[in-house]
Amino acid sequence: MRRLAYLLKEAITNIRLNQTTTLIAIATTAFTLACFGVFLLLYLNLKGIAGSLESEIKVALYLSDGMPAEGVSALQARLKAEPEVAAVSYVSKQQALADFRTQFPEEHRLLEGLGENPLPASFIVTMAPSFRSSDAVKRWAERHRSLSGVSQVQYSREWIDNLAAIIGYLELAAVAIGAILGAASVTIIASTIRLTLYARRDEIEILRLIGATGPFIKIPYLVEGALLGAAGGILSLGVLKGGFEYFRMHLGAAGRLFSAGPGIGFLPDRLSLLIVGLGLVLGFAGSFVSLIEVGRTKP
Repeated sequence: MRRLAYLLKEAITNIRLNQTTTLIAIATTAFTLACFGVFLLLYLNLKGIAGSLESEIKVALYLSDGMPAEGVSALQARLKAEPEVAAVSYVSKQQALADFRTQFPEEHRLLEGLGENPLPASFIVTMAPSFRSSDAVKRWAERHRSLSGVSQVQYSREWIDNLAAIIGYLELAAVAIGAILGAASVTIIASTIRLTLYARRDEIEILRLIGATGPFIKIPYLVEGALLGAAGGILSLGVLKGGFEYFRMHLGAAGRLFSAGPGIGFLPDRLSLLIVGLGLVLGFAGSFVSLIEVGRTKP
């Protein structure tokens, strides 16, 4: 316990003796982690929005005119029994016409010259959560095109494909940006520790001469790097939270949607802790890299 207290005290002493470089390291680490956090925040919120929009994916099965009521009931029962289907709603010809008039009040006169109602009855199918991918919806739709009484099957395939592509690109970009910013943080903290080692090179040499072991000399600098990284992580969270609240307050109606929409919000606690932990790991890694380089040249 006494040795642990000494190592921690030495790390804090190093930080106090190099306040300028320490502040630069913390600020730069906070900036890099905040940049990553902004992207992570955007990614998680967009993925949450995408997840909520996926629940709106529906497939329309348009029925042939003259299909008997028994056939409609049998087809509805069959659709409800399928595992890919979460919900089924029947839209009669009369309801389809009423919906068209409500949604397009200026164009409903176009249908008046056609005599009888030309709009078909249909089933609107909501896909189950595990069957909302583009391929799953496509397979299901193709399988039902040949059903008796079904004249046409429609769904927004391009929209589903684009949504899946956007999420995939975001995931790839998250990995790339995280790797770049992580390398930047390690480099910055390594440079800070290297400056500390250079400033105290005489003291380190004296410790070596009196028999201090390598780990005894190096551990305080590893602890220092970890503390700098963790401090940068905490500061980045403060910046992210402040920026998030500021923009939410100044977005008006969009801000209310931003704060109340499904899947929209600030980083969850586990990811906030992950950012602090990531800063700690990056700081430790930066110190480790610096000590390896200094060990080769012996300051």
